[in-house]
Amino acid sequence: MKLHTINTGMFKLDGGAMFGVVPKTIWNKLNPGDENNLCSWAMRCLLIEDDGRLILVDNGIGDKQDAKFFSHYYLHGDDTLDKSLAALGYHRNDITDVFLTHLHFDHCGGSIVREGEKLVPAFKNATYWSNEDHWTWATKPNDREKASFLKENILPIQESGQLQFIPNENGTSFTTNMKIRFANGHTDAMMLPQLQYKDKTILYMADLLPSVGHIPLPYVMAYDTRPLITLDEKKSYLTEAVENKYILFFEHDPNVECGTLQMTEKGIRIDQTFALSEL
Repeated sequence: MKLHTINTGMFKLDGGAMFGVVPKTIWNKLNPGDENNLCSWAMRCLLIEDDGRLILVDNGIGDKQDAKFFSHYYLHGDDTLDKSLAALGYHRNDITDVFLTHLHFDHCGGSIVREGEKLVPAFKNATYWSNEDHWTWATKPNDREKASFLKENILPIQESGQLQFIPNENGTSFTTNMKIRFANGHTDAMMLPQLQYKDKTILYMADLLPSVGHIPLPYVMAYDTRPLITLDEKKSYLTEAVENKYILFFEHDPNVECGTLQMTEKGIRIDQTFALSEL
């Protein structure tokens, strides 16, 4: 197995929304906001070579939305999905599997591209993976979350015939070295890849733990549909991670790719941080 970080660019989100009940006087020290209280966040994806497959976990925000949409998110940075793939000697057409942790626009927007008037898969030779519970949740969204589920990102995947579902069973094997964990607080049936790599366990945190700054238990995003479930899930996963010396992969942290945990007087906190390439 080989693992590669795929950076797709940076965007901005409201700091208050990202840190929920945590006051600005506290969260602003973790990720300083601009004059509009907007903080920069990464859209960091993962490329996995395993069992003869080339698996891309999430794919960023994409580029097919209009200027009004992108004006809300202030895209910045020099990284793109295609540039990151090319730096490794790969092209979109080399991807065999697109694994979508969940279908919010900043995680799956790169799944579909425009070709003239048509919306078509960006990864022409790939199988796209979701799960039936989350797919139903996303295609029949609640009013609170519907702005994050854009039909142009989602429906063309199914229409292409390239969509398959993973069983909604915690611990389902996806490859020899990858199994699937689930979390339901941020959104229903979000999937977290758990990888065995160089005798270590890496857990891809998606939006259960978007950044190092979200490790303290009460630091739960206002975007989460079931914050008390997120709280319980964080406690369970973080306890498991610190006891078993897992490495966490952060999708949205603006600076930190990976980290280990330690127990302190204040609870579980970050220990060492490093790039995936340093493993």
